[in-house]
Amino acid sequence: MGHEHGHDHTHGANKKVLLISFLIITLYMIVEVIGGFLTNSLALLADAGHMLSDSISLAIALIAFKLGEKVANKSKTYGYKRFEILAAVLNGATLIVIALFIFIEAVKRFANPPDVATTGMLIVSSIGLAINILVAWIMMRGSDVEGNLNMKGAYLHVISDMLGSIGAIAAALLMMFFGWGWADPLASVIVAILVLRSGYYVSKSGLHVLMEGVPQNVDIDNVIRTIQSAEGVQSAHDLHVWSITSGLNALSCHAVVDDQMSIAESEQLLRSIEHDLLHQNIHHVTIQWETSAHQHDDSILCKVKPEVSADHHHQHH
Repeated sequence: MGHEHGHDHTHGANKKVLLISFLIITLYMIVEVIGGFLTNSLALLADAGHMLSDSISLAIALIAFKLGEKVANKSKTYGYKRFEILAAVLNGATLIVIALFIFIEAVKRFANPPDVATTGMLIVSSIGLAINILVAWIMMRGSDVEGNLNMKGAYLHVISDMLGSIGAIAAALLMMFFGWGWADPLASVIVAILVLRSGYYVSKSGLHVLMEGVPQNVDIDNVIRTIQSAEGVQSAHDLHVWSITSGLNALSCHAVVDDQMSIAESEQLLRSIEHDLLHQNIHHVTIQWETSAHQHDDSILCKVKPEVSADHHHQHH
């Protein structure tokens, strides 16, 4: 129960921080788009594109938290907790598209650099930097950027955004003092690389969850050892470990125990295993007790063939 309460508390804090960050960033993004068009600066527009992806990711994260609170029902027995992972993947894909878009535009500009109103560009990008620093500070202070994939994605965006603003400031200064027209597309390419990188990582970790991969913060060998060395367990098989969403990991397996074990004893054994696994970041444990006469394959990972027809099912699985 303590875990649940802690989860709700950081959840509320995450939501509040996201809303504040979303409003600040969206407002500033509009300023930056207008600034980019007026000053004709691709670096500003790239940064605005980056901020747009930021703003989208914060909006998605907010919707995800809202949907994640919806209670499980008969059609979605896990509730809507997976939505935030889908959101993270979508967000990653958006970033990759934006990055490619900036690359294409920058290539054109390297060929013939247009005139850029550098003073305006410098002012807009400096304000942008200040705003990113403010938002990053709010996030660091008020929310769980380490544990939650959604918050982490949003936070990484803001950090790489900050670098984008620094790039635009540097480009503006180089053009003002040295008249280097190529500084603007160069800065935008650097921003695009940052955008591409964060898009790739967010998509990758989101897809890992969607593929039911073993969570990054779980050591599967330790988990197997914990179950198999529990007093009373003879062997374990058919093990699955996956994440439902950030910070919610589940495990299911079959374990062979003594034929004579009573239900009360098996329940006590289960409690002790659950307790040990909670310390290994597994929050939802389902173990099916069996006697040594069980019909399953003995290998630790599941070997079920999905195409087994229903009438054979009870013999094989």
